[in-house]
Amino acid sequence: MAGRRSPSVRSRQLAAALRRLRASTTLTGDEVATRLGWSPSKLSRIETGHTAITVPDLSRLLDLYQIAGPLRDRLAELGRSASRRGWWDAYDDTLRHEYSTLLALEDDAESEFSYNQLVIPGLLQIEAYAREISSFLNVPPGEVNRRVTVRVTRQLVLTKQNPLELVAVLDEACLRRRAVRSSIMSGQLSHLIDMARLPNVTIQVLPFAAGFYEGMAGSFKILHFPEEGATDVVFLENMTSDLFIESESEVFRYVRVFGKLRELALGEEETIALVEQIASQIE
Repeated sequence: MAGRRSPSVRSRQLAAALRRLRASTTLTGDEVATRLGWSPSKLSRIETGHTAITVPDLSRLLDLYQIAGPLRDRLAELGRSASRRGWWDAYDDTLRHEYSTLLALEDDAESEFSYNQLVIPGLLQIEAYAREISSFLNVPPGEVNRRVTVRVTRQLVLTKQNPLELVAVLDEACLRRRAVRSSIMSGQLSHLIDMARLPNVTIQVLPFAAGFYEGMAGSFKILHFPEEGATDVVFLENMTSDLFIESESEVFRYVRVFGKLRELALGEEETIALVEQIASQIE
């Protein structure tokens, strides 16, 4: 369904711009909807980014707001690019809408700051690890293959022409928890070392020796975007639902905690040495 398409940063920017434009007029949402022959709920969905606005509807809305010149050109371009489908839309029948949204935002992001407590983050998983770990995450057997395909395809953001910058802090438990077969874990740790040597990937391990620390409440991701005015987004993943946090004050708390986690974590070379040590101990 078009109305459930995962929003990109461009569609989020467009929705925010349209909210600001209406607020700058004397028109209420109901009045705008009446003049355009829309239902109030349609305008609300457009302004909140839950429904992508079509190019003709955007043109009518900008006419109503009397928007012309460079601003109109910019918003029109946002409208055209926001409606483009991503590869993840082919998996709408498998993925939760919130996870599809993460993929869309990740594809647009400039950098991602990821903290993981128990499991290697998806962007750094090998296929065998992703497949094995799925059996512990309540994934229906019939969906495992498609989920794994999505996870592997998702990782292309790290090697595309303008790759995502990834900074990942992993609790030592991610490396030592033997939730998968030894041969798979050995391959996964070897892959971590290879990924850590990419210029756009930084991996740091938070050792057990660090003791208790801020952030122990759970794993999270912070997405940062290059577009002017685009706000950072925090993503929290749970067993049955996911949550996006965009409040500036709340995002700031996660950014601050992530900075502290990096300070407590081992440096990049120390991390590689520890991963190699743990890998050598796998029987």
